[in-house]
Amino acid sequence: MNAPANTELPVVVIGAGPIGLASAAHLVDQGIEPLVLEAGPAAGSSVREWGHVRLFSTWSEVVDPAAEKLLAPTGWTAPDGATYPSGADWAERYLQPLADVLGDKVRYGAQVTGVSRLGRDRIVDADREQQPFTISILNADGTEERITARAVIDASGTWSTPSPIGGDGLPALGEKAAADRISYRIPDLKDPAVRARYAGKRTAVIGSGASAFTALAYLAELAKEAPGTHAVWILRRGISGSTFGGGSADQLPARGALGLAAKAAVDNGHADAVTGFRTSSVEKSGDQLVLVAEDGRRLDPVDEVIVLTGLRPDLSFVNELRLGLDERLQAPAELAPLIDPNQHSCGTVYPHGVNELSHPEKDVYLVGMKSYGRAPTFLAMTGYEQVRSIAASLAGDQEAAERVELTLPETGVCGGAGLFDQPATEETSGGGCCAAPTTLTIGAPASSGGC
Repeated sequence: MNAPANTELPVVVIGAGPIGLASAAHLVDQGIEPLVLEAGPAAGSSVREWGHVRLFSTWSEVVDPAAEKLLAPTGWTAPDGATYPSGADWAERYLQPLADVLGDKVRYGAQVTGVSRLGRDRIVDADREQQPFTISILNADGTEERITARAVIDASGTWSTPSPIGGDGLPALGEKAAADRISYRIPDLKDPAVRARYAGKRTAVIGSGASAFTALAYLAELAKEAPGTHAVWILRRGISGSTFGGGSADQLPARGALGLAAKAAVDNGHADAVTGFRTSSVEKSGDQLVLVAEDGRRLDPVDEVIVLTGLRPDLSFVNELRLGLDERLQAPAELAPLIDPNQHSCGTVYPHGVNELSHPEKDVYLVGMKSYGRAPTFLAMTGYEQVRSIAASLAGDQEAAERVELTLPETGVCGGAGLFDQPATEETSGGGCCAAPTTLTIGAPASSGGC
């Protein structure tokens, strides 16, 4: 049987989250037929899982222009652009209406289990680019099917694959055995069952990004109402000018406020910071857990552990494609140098698109959170610009694909992660682009090296 002409096939978009649905909107705007495959039962299924968390971007920064253009004829009214949505707000007030407008271009309960070229595994060169993509799907009812596509945009994100406790990127010894006391998500303390889990308890929070800041702030609020509630904040690096983010220098004020809230949790005695601690094992001690570091240090027992050490991409279902990924970040090779936390300065990256996101395998793109691999600080605006560029390229408008249509805000944090195992010092200016907040010292100086 002859393969169908690729241009007659849809562009398959994996994931009906913010960037996946924006991909579909931009494709429609370019006159290209999209098919969005969402494993969950609704739009923004992953976003709904952190629905209790408020974004640090305002509504004006999380609504895609092409999506708004699709929504306008339905009578949809954009929320106040100066206000901050929660994850639940984002899903219910924007993502689901957008998916509804797209109609049968979005399929739910369709988990992508594999992507390849029709009749070609990753080894075969012959006529490879002339073959459409083949996508293997596991439906919610347990049935399997295959569909073909002219291009694939993987916007599946990284939510389903959180990083483990271990400082070496592997699960710590005993981590799996203690799974009933370990969470990899920011707790929803408005849920009575979750609140009871942490109220009056001693909880270790492992991580140094916005999610860890949020968890510390939530636990500090709980401590005001539930005596005995206390957090132990575990960082793999030392305390320095960049530890608490950009503060008042952050061009996204709510993001800067997260770091200041974490600092307040420590300053007010609701949390203790333990620095230079890279967990190697988790031991049970009665009903509690003891964290042990690579250097042999042992912390006092805790009741619960919240692991917020980042996320990583699931590449298992795209393993038959020829992807050009950076060996460290698992991000597209051309994008990786711009977002590498070992080197990256000032917490921002210039807007990028099809050129930085292309792979040796033509017409396949990892976008959104997944495009950042293991790097942090992804913004929705970045993803919207990515998919605008890709849609223009698929439509044959290379000039539009390469045109920059976005200016991104900076974090107010300069310098990279610092040298591994060097004493924490005040951050250098990284070229003087922004000012870091005053260095905070908690206890003795500790080593610096990346959480």
